[in-house]
Amino acid sequence: MKDKRILYVSSEVVPYLPETEISSMSFEAPRLVNQHGGQIRIFMPRYGNINERRHQLHEVIRLSGINLVINDLDMPLIIKVASIPKERIQVYFIDNDEYFKRKATLTDESGNLFPDNDERAIFFAKGVIETVKKLNWSPDVIHVHGWLASLLPLYLKEYYKDEPLFSDSKIVTSIYSQSFDETLNKDMFNKIKFDNIEENMINVLEVPSYINLMKIAINHSDALIVGSESIPKDLETYLKDSNKPVLDYKYKDEFGEAYTEFLNSKVLI
Repeated sequence: MKDKRILYVSSEVVPYLPETEISSMSFEAPRLVNQHGGQIRIFMPRYGNINERRHQLHEVIRLSGINLVINDLDMPLIIKVASIPKERIQVYFIDNDEYFKRKATLTDESGNLFPDNDERAIFFAKGVIETVKKLNWSPDVIHVHGWLASLLPLYLKEYYKDEPLFSDSKIVTSIYSQSFDETLNKDMFNKIKFDNIEENMINVLEVPSYINLMKIAINHSDALIVGSESIPKDLETYLKDSNKPVLDYKYKDEFGEAYTEFLNSKVLI
């Protein structure tokens, strides 16, 4: 892993949000690679419930200031950065007042999904890619965690397919049981289609369920990791039928060695 560049894109990361399967792994995997001499960048949304003062977030003016078009609307992109204490790992936060100022992550006080989570996912995917372009940092591997980040493989392989910075990047997506029962905004399909992404690439998103979002991510990834001890049966079958390299679920004490071996033998080839 020495000197390999690995970009981690996650909907949640410890210590900025509470500990879950996704937030923990989005910290542990980068820390492991960092300890093996890899070069790391982590991206996550800057939700309004992240304490900026405690975690010492600050805006990076040279990276902020561009607008992303989401469903024909110009949405300003703000980039903030912080360092994980003791780890020397930089975390970049994708921010926008319209999408991320509210004091919650993905649901309201009653546990209902925010109606604009579809647009937040599009904004996050585009925001990560545009920021990495500004950094001029070409990753060897892009590792995606969590459904809010699940559009990144699609956008990278379709919307940004002619971007030379990512021409050799391999995309790995972790599949978790952490999901949602409802569907996202029914207009999600048209909002993605607005970006000139072909219908046949996203037909499944006419029903924007958790399983269908993850199917889109699987379709556009080069390798997959099972991040939970059990995942929905539909996704188990879909993973098997994908004919792509899959790292089966590993307990925490065996994950490090298996993950490193998987990246070296199945992804970085």
